[in-house]
Amino acid sequence: MAFILVTLFIDILGIGIIVPILPGLIKELVGGDPAQAAVYYGVIISTYATMQFLFAPVLGALSDRFGRRPVILVSLFGLGTDYLIQGWAPSIGWLFLGRIIAGIMGASITTANAYIADVSAPETRARNYGFVGAAFGLGFIFGPVLGGLLSGISLRLPFFVAAGLALVNWLYGFFVLPESLSPDHRSTVSWRKMNPLVSLRRLGTYPLVSGLAAAFLFASMAQRGLENVWVLHTGFRYGWDELTNGLTLGLVGVMAVLVQGLLIKPIVGRIGERRTITLGLTVSALAFLAYGLASQGWMVPIIIVSGALAGIAIPAIQGLVAGTVLPTEQGKIQGAFTSLTSLTAIFSPLIFTSGLFSFFTSTAAPIILPGAPFFLGSLLFLVSLSRVLRLFHQLPETPGA
Repeated sequence: MAFILVTLFIDILGIGIIVPILPGLIKELVGGDPAQAAVYYGVIISTYATMQFLFAPVLGALSDRFGRRPVILVSLFGLGTDYLIQGWAPSIGWLFLGRIIAGIMGASITTANAYIADVSAPETRARNYGFVGAAFGLGFIFGPVLGGLLSGISLRLPFFVAAGLALVNWLYGFFVLPESLSPDHRSTVSWRKMNPLVSLRRLGTYPLVSGLAAAFLFASMAQRGLENVWVLHTGFRYGWDELTNGLTLGLVGVMAVLVQGLLIKPIVGRIGERRTITLGLTVSALAFLAYGLASQGWMVPIIIVSGALAGIAIPAIQGLVAGTVLPTEQGKIQGAFTSLTSLTAIFSPLIFTSGLFSFFTSTAAPIILPGAPFFLGSLLFLVSLSRVLRLFHQLPETPGA
């Protein structure tokens, strides 16, 4: 776990570095036109997510056949090369190429999740997936801040620093990261297994997993929607600038580290994975409702802190799924879940940002309602909660489940 968590942290730190910089680079490459830059930015984000959707099951299936270590190492080297391409990109076409490669290599989160399933005991699964959330939180605390500081020197410097981090990560993995999948647990690979739609159908092999996947889809759609609309919403409603948004997003990262890194194990140990999922989804629905209703900016940090327990739901779902699936199927099932996340990343910007937020802040709206995306997110979490409650009633918990 120590090896893979360091790998994930450095990986996410590199991604976090370029998050606040990418829109500015796109604007520079299209001649400074903000409207045209916004169009390209949306398309590039969707392209990145589409590549993750297509290649997550590919990398998952390859890791089931050849082991986790080689797939992770190839992905890290590919990311380092990709950041160099983006930092050098003389045109928007080259930047598109870089983001396509980033989407393909970024699908390695599938393999990382399968690696964690390999090395986790039943009683540590949810905790270990919580550590992944903590690694993400730390990466997104320090990454955007570092990217913002580096961009003051050069807009392209953050990409080269991200490339250096990815290549150092590759060297670290090459010399330190052990293989987690024993040869007797490996399976064959075929084009059918690497088809993302076939990969999604494999979820039906396990009734509990297929039900959790549906709940995961609704919850992930809501979470991706928040990420896409956050800055637009706070700027419109509270007049926040980049610094204020950076500080509040840093608070989100801090709470994610505390909850997913420290609290999820004792919570799961006391009430179990199923009740942890139920609790997390309930808090999520309430937190999103509060975001939508918050009329003053000072209310937002309070909601971030009080709603932080929402972060226990997804790791608990992943832990329950990992405990249900056979070792030979972990990569493919984790690939299917990564594909679900990528699907929501493709469509949530269109629904939450281009759709709801754009309409309810325009003159065409019957009322100005910038919180509309959060109300939809709260509804999606309620749908997810309803789904898991029905699922747990239909499939009662058994020893070892």
